[in-house]
Amino acid sequence: MVKISEIFYSLQGETSMAGKPAVFVRFSGCNLQCSWCDTKYASEGGGKEYSVDKLMQTVKKYGCPFVVVTGGEPLIQREGCILLLESLVREGFRVQLETNGSLDISGLNPRLSIIMDMKPPSSGESGRIKRKNLEALKEKDELKFVISSREDYEWALRILKEENISAGEFLFSPARDNLSFKELGGWIKESLPEARVQANLHRVFGIR
Repeated sequence: MVKISEIFYSLQGETSMAGKPAVFVRFSGCNLQCSWCDTKYASEGGGKEYSVDKLMQTVKKYGCPFVVVTGGEPLIQREGCILLLESLVREGFRVQLETNGSLDISGLNPRLSIIMDMKPPSSGESGRIKRKNLEALKEKDELKFVISSREDYEWALRILKEENISAGEFLFSPARDNLSFKELGGWIKESLPEARVQANLHRVFGIR
């Protein structure tokens, strides 16, 4: 059994799949407490218990081939999360796993796309990230930075320069109300043209 905060059908608001219809399976609970967390209702626990079979039945009802497993932090319920991921992949779904980078991602099914969130200094949790996870990322995976300040941005540049990272996309988002898309976009154009600034469509347009 796993504890799930919510299951819903919407559009993926970020990543390279932005704008694509997706079924979201949001796991309950998180091991981090980021200062600008926008899903505290999920991170603080609560929700409903599901068997993996029941989750699969629920996901299939939407008739959508794309599933996003998110949280909270899905991997704190590691056994149940992996059972769900394996079931989804086996059934032919395209799957993204969104994870905060503090828990081991090695050994996960290579057919998954991992969206790993790197926590900069403003999050209050930058010391919790497992650097070995960066080496485990594949070409189909994506590395995400939520940026609140120039300090955060310079920190992200150092990470990308110092670490061996094979992720196919580097995603940058401004933290809500703390930094403008224009300012962050200017920094990216100047010093990191291989990155992608993502507009978080679900926030900008109120998608749900």
